[in-house]
Amino acid sequence: MLNRFKTDIPLLFATRILRLFAYGSLSVILALYLAETGLTERTIGLLFSLTLAGDAGISLWLTTSADRIGRKRMLLLGALLMILAGVVFLLTRNVYLLTLAAIIGVISPSGNEIGPFLSIEQAALSQLVPDKQRTKIFAWYNFSGSFATATGALVGGWLAKILQSSGWNAFDSYRMILSGYAMAGVLLFILFLSLSPAVDAPPAEPSVQRKLGLHKSRGVVARLSALFALDAFAGGLIIQSLMAYWFHLRFGVDEAVLGSIFFGANILAGISALLAVRFAKRFGLINTMVFTHIPSSLLLMLVPLMPSLPLAVAVLLLRFSISQMDVPTRQSYTLAVVAPDERSAASGVTTIARSVGAAISPSLGGLLISIPALFSAPFFLCGGLKILYDLLLYRSFKQLKPPEEELQTRNLSNQ
Repeated sequence: MLNRFKTDIPLLFATRILRLFAYGSLSVILALYLAETGLTERTIGLLFSLTLAGDAGISLWLTTSADRIGRKRMLLLGALLMILAGVVFLLTRNVYLLTLAAIIGVISPSGNEIGPFLSIEQAALSQLVPDKQRTKIFAWYNFSGSFATATGALVGGWLAKILQSSGWNAFDSYRMILSGYAMAGVLLFILFLSLSPAVDAPPAEPSVQRKLGLHKSRGVVARLSALFALDAFAGGLIIQSLMAYWFHLRFGVDEAVLGSIFFGANILAGISALLAVRFAKRFGLINTMVFTHIPSSLLLMLVPLMPSLPLAVAVLLLRFSISQMDVPTRQSYTLAVVAPDERSAASGVTTIARSVGAAISPSLGGLLISIPALFSAPFFLCGGLKILYDLLLYRSFKQLKPPEEELQTRNLSNQ
């Protein structure tokens, strides 16, 4: 069994890296590709919202059923949906077919996780490692994802630039990247086939009454979900695709430079996730989440106030250097305060809440960017709402500690 654990953990990291590389490469060019098909900024924003809304519905069913039906099976189904979306986006310019594929399939407009993968993989990882190692493994898991997203953004941006310099038109260069996205889904499916039964949830008591896969943790998960939805709504106002588009319009930045900018940004984000482990060990998960997230939001609000591209990029990179310290801590905390047989469902429900929260805001962000007087408003709305989320989270959960922090408190009190 130990050997299977050693095999499953690298496999879960490999699927994370492959998936986020594909998401990162797509995020730099997706809005540009849709603009080449003739869609307006408002329509692009609406399509992104529908993408996230569809992801919420599909992922809710997959993640809340995963512990009962099988985590491996649901991961395989998610990979098939990723292939479906990539192929449809590759083959058609029809806005209705694109919208349908966005709703049913798995396609990431933000460069971040989308679909059922994150929730199910993290539930499996929590099962494969002890409590003391959970935050650390999540930090490395997030770092690997951030590095993959960064590399994907760099490759996607420069590949489009090189192809266009070689005589390709913009539309065809973007289609090449979409081809890679669909192929990544195929490789993901093959990797998921190699997972062992050890990733599946332990047998649950058949007499336990469940709702969305939850039983005794429903109240905690409901409160966390509401707060995470607020945070995601804020973040959706200026997702990476829209931010890249904003830089393109504001400073005339081309695809290669955009790829380089977001390569650096995501590398810094990944490093910040690793730093979160030390902070969490010393200050606790909730404190680390809140008191690193607030400065990150303030820096985001400063980006549009910068008068030149170098200054705007510098502030953006500074923001990314602390922006992800709340991510592994948030994920670790969520899975720590629920029962082992609720982990896929708890992670799924909170992740879906984030998807729902983020589903509306890209259309609002696209609308605001299209209005000259409100061109930079998404940055300010995003930062302000994220700070509100941090304050509410601290007030609601500062007393509810994960098992490892409870144990540490008891040991200190016994000394």
